[in-house]
Amino acid sequence: MTREPLLRRLARRALTVPAVCVGFVLALALFPLLALVALAVDLARGTLRSLATTRLITFFLAYLFTETFGLLQLFALWVRCLGNAERLERHTWPVQRRYVAMHFFFVRAIYRLDFQVESDALVGKGPLLVLIRHSSIVDTLIPGVFLANRHLLELRYVLKKELLVDPCLDVAGHWLPNHFVSRDGSDSSKEIDAVRALKANLRENQGVLLYPEGTRFTAAKRARSLERLKNDPVAFERASRLQHLLLPRPGGTLALLDAAPACDVLFVGHTGLEGFSTFKDIWSGGLVGRTIHLRFWRESAASIPRSDDARLEWLQHCWERMDAWLSKTEPVSEAPLRATGWTPSSSAPASSRAAWCCSGCSRCVCATRASSISSGASASSSSAG
Repeated sequence: MTREPLLRRLARRALTVPAVCVGFVLALALFPLLALVALAVDLARGTLRSLATTRLITFFLAYLFTETFGLLQLFALWVRCLGNAERLERHTWPVQRRYVAMHFFFVRAIYRLDFQVESDALVGKGPLLVLIRHSSIVDTLIPGVFLANRHLLELRYVLKKELLVDPCLDVAGHWLPNHFVSRDGSDSSKEIDAVRALKANLRENQGVLLYPEGTRFTAAKRARSLERLKNDPVAFERASRLQHLLLPRPGGTLALLDAAPACDVLFVGHTGLEGFSTFKDIWSGGLVGRTIHLRFWRESAASIPRSDDARLEWLQHCWERMDAWLSKTEPVSEAPLRATGWTPSSSAPASSRAAWCCSGCSRCVCATRASSISSGASASSSSAG
């Protein structure tokens, strides 16, 4: 878990917390004016149908509102628990679930997103090691919504240290067992030990989540990765077989597989958010009306090899399986939306929508799809590995 000098932590929060709170007050007061300016920009850019700028401005207001509300909840919790670390951890989990649900509600409502989930029945109970692809700034909500909230899993995250500029992630992230990793490689052995420690005392309602690629996938990053690996024929050959994923970085994954307790591994694949790795990409308007497909694969602890070399081969096999699914499921190009505006996403009839989903709405169809795929869940599980 992340251990950081108290003074450094307080100095950072003395900047980030007021910035978010003051930013929300100013954004709320100026929103009517900002909305008019955004509409004018959409008209000038030819994105009036998608309202790309207007949606982005609305999203930033919703983001600042959620962050401010989250900080108020965390402050009230700190007062209630009198700073007791054990009580803070126990009561921060539900605060985190509400925080994630609010962000997800606003993102989906503003951008008219539709989510379809396969193999939801495979998630089940923990303890779990969760390995998820990373392709967008939006997909960071997926594990919180579809694993932590929907299945009430308490996830311990491995996150990049740059995310500490988000004050809610900073405060709650230090009250819960997470690790914010430095990606400069200055003390990799210390970072690996900290990641390995996240698995200690893992209970059946808990899991550790890692992004094995270490960064968001883009075609440019894939090309740069292949260029760097030219002097390593084995790694180059493995990376070249992946069309939609980056080669997993082995350090953190192998450390977590090696640490006790032994547990199942849940792979999380998703498609529909490709091409939205920055806010500039989202500003294009292409995100509006998207359908996002999710799928889970579960590998039993008994099926995981014991040696590091065999585990790397096993991880490559699992990653290639996800890559093959992405090739088949990759949505039809929505590039025309950037110029012509959004098209409504296909949505299930009201009678078939779930009455409840991860953030308390009725648009997510994951619950209704779960029953239709549950008959294939055992087959997927038994063929894992």
